[in-house]
Parts: sequence; C-alpha cells; structure tokens
Amino acid sequence: MNSGIAKSDVVTTDIVKTDVVQNIGVLGAGQLGRMLALAGYPLGNRFTFLDTTGNPSAGIGDVIVDPNNQHLAEFLAKVDVVTYEFEHLPVQLVREIEQHKPVYPSSRAIEVCQNRVEEKTLFDRLGIPTPAYRVVESAEQLEAAARELGCPVVAKSVTEGYDGKGQAVLKQPEQAGEAWSAIGHSQLVVEAFVDFVREVSMIAVRGRDGEVVFYPMAENQHVDGILRYSVAPLPDLDDSVQQTADGYIRALLDELDYVGVLALELFQTRDGSLLANEMAPRVHNSGHWTMDGAVTSQFENHLRAIQGLPLGDTQAIAPTCMINVIGREGDNAAILALANTHLHRYDKAERAGRKLAHVNILAPNHAELLEKVNVCSALLPEAPPAALSFAIKQ
Repeated sequence: MNSGIAKSDVVTTDIVKTDVVQNIGVLGAGQLGRMLALAGYPLGNRFTFLDTTGNPSAGIGDVIVDPNNQHLAEFLAKVDVVTYEFEHLPVQLVREIEQHKPVYPSSRAIEVCQNRVEEKTLFDRLGIPTPAYRVVESAEQLEAAARELGCPVVAKSVTEGYDGKGQAVLKQPEQAGEAWSAIGHSQLVVEAFVDFVREVSMIAVRGRDGEVVFYPMAENQHVDGILRYSVAPLPDLDDSVQQTADGYIRALLDELDYVGVLALELFQTRDGSLLANEMAPRVHNSGHWTMDGAVTSQFENHLRAIQGLPLGDTQAIAPTCMINVIGREGDNAAILALANTHLHRYDKAERAGRKLAHVNILAPNHAELLEKVNVCSALLPEAPPAALSFAIKQ
C-alpha cells in the first residue's frame, strides 16, 4: 500500500496513557461512529473520523473525507488510538495504521470477519457449532451443494455482504444459475436452513487487560435481511443457554486477543442449542438497546476497552426493545410522548431501506413492553408487526 507515510512523519504511540484526554480516531463516519462520539464526550474524548466512502453521515466531530487515501498522515497526527465503526475496510489500510498507532480491534479481527470462509473455519476450530455449509466456486458447484444440503439453502458471498446484500435463497437446486449470476461473486458459502425458534445475538466486551464482560442475550427480528427489533433481556431464556453463548464469544475474544465490543449472531433451535451465524468486530445494531436499557452502553464500554479503562456494568436496567426506523421517519412527537421511550435520530435523509434512527422502549415487565412496542410501531410508517418468540407464547 502506497500511503506516502514514513514512520518519521507520525509520532508512534506504543502505550496509550489513560490519565489524559484521548483523541480517538474512528475509521468510518456513519451512525455507529456518531453514537461512539456521543458516548465518549462525557469521558473527555475527542473524535476524528476518517471517511473512505466519500459519503460521511456522522455529523459530529472532525471528519476527514479521504476516498483516495490522500490524508492518512493528517488523520494519524490527530489521534492517539484508532478504532472502527464498520468492518468493510481495506485490511491493508488497517495494517498500515497499526504501524503508527494502536488499533483496536486489530486488523486480524477485520480480516476474519470480512471473509465468511475464514470465519466459518475459526468457528469450526474453536468448537462453535454452525449450520451445515459448503464453499462453492461455480454455479454447478452451487447446484450440487443445494442438492447435498437439501433445499431451501441460502447462498452468501464470501466477502462484502451485509444487511441481506450479497445473498440469495434457493428453494430448488435448479435456481443455482440465477442465484450465482445475481450474487456476482467468485466464491460463495452455501448454508443449510436451520429450524430455529429465534435469532439471537451476544455482545461482549474485552479490555486491554483481558477482562471480559457480557451483555444479556437479545432476541432479534429481521425483515428482508435488515434488523427491525431487538429485545433484552429475554424472559424465557434458560441460564445454561446464556452461559453457552458466553463461552462461545469468550473463545473468540481470547483467540483473537480482541479489544473492544464483539457481536455474535446465533440461531437458537427448538432443543435450546445455539448455532453461530456470523460475528461483527464492532459495536452492533442489536446492542443499541444498551444505550437506555443497560447500566453501561455498548458504546461507552467499547471506548473504555480501547483506552485501557475499567469496563462498566452490563446489567439490564429493565426489559427493553429497540426498534429500527427504516426508510421513512414516523410521528416523532407522538413517539416521544410514550413513557420511557427514547428516540435516537441519525440526521439522515429518508431513503428506502436506510437506517434513519432507532427507538428504545423500556417497561417494568415484558407484557407491558410488548404493548408499548405495538403502539410505537403503529407510529412508524414502515415498521412491520413485532413477531418475537416469547411474545408469540404469551
């Protein structure tokens, strides 16, 4: 990578002090970076964002727009430690930054999470169960895998897929050619469908000293590949299931010598077992409930971790539901009139499929929570009904 930076151009920080204001560098400038900054200002942090897309939306802090990699030295000169808000970054860029400033989580975490084959291989090696899968490199191999695994199957691009992008569901093996062309990648992961009762996620934080804390598991509802609802803690979750998930994510954190927030998405099957879907090396949409529903938010804990500060309490304050606002905003005044309801807007223009904001709703119990969720959802023009497993049982 030709960044034009010599080590003499930037003061290298090998050990980050924790008794001074930290200048935090963030790779990416979207809503996750915005929420990191909002959590960091009370800690005395300052933020500089490096936007490599040319379309920043953080609307906060010092934003350096650099799609052609011309201003990396300027960015590095302003920061003490670097983190990132999304993992779809050039690994080579992150490695270059690591030559000058501490980066948490490391480039190794990005490298694994960008590639579904490497991710599956890591899960296998650590004994973390996953849905049955095959790796294919042609439409013919895709059809053969669909026949072997049994349709329906989901085909996913090995790289660059998120929020349902780069994926196709095959209901018949004969759809392989169409799916291969639609995804347009040279290598795919093909996964068997799982008979699951719900989608869940684990969020944990590991400090620079190896301390690990876990948030309560959340149940997630996706529509068209985009997260719509997250609820935590869960009223019908056996302690052993939470402990199993804690063990899986701890294994990943320790193996990667990870620092910061890590999210692990899983399927819970009818017998209570868990199958790993994918992980994300950053603060995560399914952890937004923690901003109002936990003692310490995922954003503050991520910043504590990368600065070497003690990690905060992850206990839930009350049953909480996060609702994503997608495409069009709702009746914000009416939403804010609901008791114990918090609106977090991202200062983005409306667009189909775009995450514009989220709402966190708290209640003293899950029955009241679900009633409030239904009332709030009716105020959002594109919010589908909440279909959560524990709600269906009630």
